[in-house]
Amino acid sequence: MKLDLLCVGLTTLDIVGRTIAEIPKEEGACLIEGIACAPAGTAAGAACIAARLGVKTGLAGGVGNDLAGRFLRFALEEEGIDTSLLVTTDGFPTSATILPIDAEGRRPAFHAPGAGSLPPLTDDLMKAAANARILHYAAIGAPTFDGGPGEKLLVAAKRGGTETTCDLIGPGRRTKDELARILPHIDWFLPSAHEARFLTGEEDLQAAADTFVTMGAKNCVVKDGRRGVVMAAGELRGRIPAFKIDVVDTTSCGDSFCAGFIAARLNGRSTVDVMTFAAATAALVAQRLAT
Repeated sequence: MKLDLLCVGLTTLDIVGRTIAEIPKEEGACLIEGIACAPAGTAAGAACIAARLGVKTGLAGGVGNDLAGRFLRFALEEEGIDTSLLVTTDGFPTSATILPIDAEGRRPAFHAPGAGSLPPLTDDLMKAAANARILHYAAIGAPTFDGGPGEKLLVAAKRGGTETTCDLIGPGRRTKDELARILPHIDWFLPSAHEARFLTGEEDLQAAADTFVTMGAKNCVVKDGRRGVVMAAGELRGRIPAFKIDVVDTTSCGDSFCAGFIAARLNGRSTVDVMTFAAATAALVAQRLAT
């Protein structure tokens, strides 16, 4: 089966609670509005939203051989996502994150790493990457992909005629070195404003976006939260505003922007319409708990 979209990279379980202003002392307790569990991560979060937008989606990543891993696989398959490339890894727990959401939708995170940080590169994944319409690469920082294997996957995808998008798990000391390998094979790089500033040293997001293009990305769109996005897309430069909404939870908004972006690209929209649709997708997700 030819996939519209193959997401590769981080797969986690998010446990989200709202509204949390402070952690009770000692063994204290308090009532909150709600708790939600959902697949998340730069790969799985984008895959879930893309599938809900009608995109035929597959996910390549890793989960542990535990209850959380079985729950994640069930939740992903319930969304219609092809999980044949989601590997169950013995010896590691499923990656999971606890997110206490405050009244403004902000989300400090308590993350327990695991199998989701170690997605394996398999022969089946190499074949699938070359046969998808779009490959969303969200594995920078994974030791199983950094240092050459990820570049090998992207080269295979491009040889097969696959369009490539890329998002970051979170920048680290070696991220810029990996981007030097990866970006020449990326059609659309989609970092956050924090990531863009951290990696380029540029406070001005337009300058940061242009820097990533200079590093090899064909196009760059910097996600700037409620301030919208800044683009270096072909000859287009400038900012597109976000939608004004009452924010509930910003968890997975970046991943949902990527999903909306990809869905609109697959539907042949113009570049500006693609970004507007992506912003609308993120705005919808921000008005409910979790992915």
